[in-house]
Amino acid sequence: MGWVLRLGLWCAASWWTAVSLEAGMVRGRNTQPNIIYIMADDLGWGDLGCYGQREIQTPNIDRLSREGIRFNQVYAGSTVCAPSRCVLMTGKHTGHARIRGNLRVPLEPSDLTVAEVLQKVGYRTGLSGKWGLGEEGSTGAPNRKGFEHFFGYVNQQHAHNYYPTFLVRDEARVALENRMTSVDPTGAGVATVRRQYSPDLILDDALEFIRRHDGRPFFLYLAMTLPHANNEAGTNGLEIPNLGAYAKRDWPENKKRFAAMVTRLDDGVGRVMELLRARGIDQRTLVMFTSDNGPHREGGNDPSWFRSSGPFRGIKRDLYEGGIRVPMIARWPGKIPQGRVSEQPWWFADVLPTLAELAGARCPSDLDGRSVVPSLLGQQQSLAERVFYWEFHEGGFRQAIRMGAWKGVRLRLGEPMELYNLVLDPGEKDNVASGNPRVVARLERALDRVRVESEHWPVRGRDGAGHQRLGGK
Repeated sequence: MGWVLRLGLWCAASWWTAVSLEAGMVRGRNTQPNIIYIMADDLGWGDLGCYGQREIQTPNIDRLSREGIRFNQVYAGSTVCAPSRCVLMTGKHTGHARIRGNLRVPLEPSDLTVAEVLQKVGYRTGLSGKWGLGEEGSTGAPNRKGFEHFFGYVNQQHAHNYYPTFLVRDEARVALENRMTSVDPTGAGVATVRRQYSPDLILDDALEFIRRHDGRPFFLYLAMTLPHANNEAGTNGLEIPNLGAYAKRDWPENKKRFAAMVTRLDDGVGRVMELLRARGIDQRTLVMFTSDNGPHREGGNDPSWFRSSGPFRGIKRDLYEGGIRVPMIARWPGKIPQGRVSEQPWWFADVLPTLAELAGARCPSDLDGRSVVPSLLGQQQSLAERVFYWEFHEGGFRQAIRMGAWKGVRLRLGEPMELYNLVLDPGEKDNVASGNPRVVARLERALDRVRVESEHWPVRGRDGAGHQRLGGK
């Protein structure tokens, strides 16, 4: 009879947990914030006025910064699209994440996303824009990973094309009026007839999602494709309907195009904020703005022209600061003090536990991220001796690790680690590894523990014996 008693107790406990959760959800509907997470694509740390940009106009994002908190030391999950977004969604860095590069590897049912976590405590969840973590019909499709609503690009190569012949709504393709002479199976390519500009369609969808759900807590992930280039268009890849305020500037054509793309992104942020005020939900909505990685040199763009990396070394596909340090602004009236600037380091892996805490949700215990709610709210938070880790697999296996002020970069298996003191040298100009052997040894010991092997991105055996620590455990 013991097992009967245990079964009865388990059922009672399960019933009580379910009732408590439901009651908490009902009570929380007036206290859980709406959450809008806006992510640009390949926007550099230095592309915004509030981060020092002097030529490109970003008044709405700059206002967001004045009315909230601007973080100067926030890191993307990776230096390219898919793995960075995987870290954001799952709270696991690229040493543990399912997706560590731009291969078409989908999330699996066991990969819990921030959307699934928030959905469990009553949030309506929507994604407008670019996904990149699972193709149509796969286990990683957005509607199968916690988003009840999706509109945009499932495939990141398709997302290069600003005038596509279709976008995806939930799990069905929506035909557009654009035309192409040759269409890649993914939908990538270059349009010959351009009638519908995808960022405008995506923004309209996001605004409609807000209108439909402003009566109860919602999570909107607005993943814009601006200012990414259409790589399939070669040096004409900076696709924009018009040059706007830059038409008469004495600049090369592609510089005008890039600036117009960034300002059009800023206009979209302005429309979101205007709608929040018009609907009367501004005070109970947390808005976060960031970019998925550093600035690109694609489609005819030259990131050095506008100093898109700010004071940092490197761009997209680099593990130096310019490739992974990104803008991060958060605004929540009455909760986040206005006009704050924070030097607290944190990263995309922290987003899931942070939003879970704000929503009153449970999150998994095996995450690499931590909640940074105090930092978000402008308070002091002890995050000493955190380990930040990145790995990148294009052009050979590369790693970067940060602990405190120290940043280690290894460009190839078997090569010595470069070492930089980011407090004294944020531009990573002076490799001080030879003068700090103990620091290098400490970072290398950390590398022993920080990753596990991946069947899709294997490292073991690449360069023969003698580099076991780089293979991870």
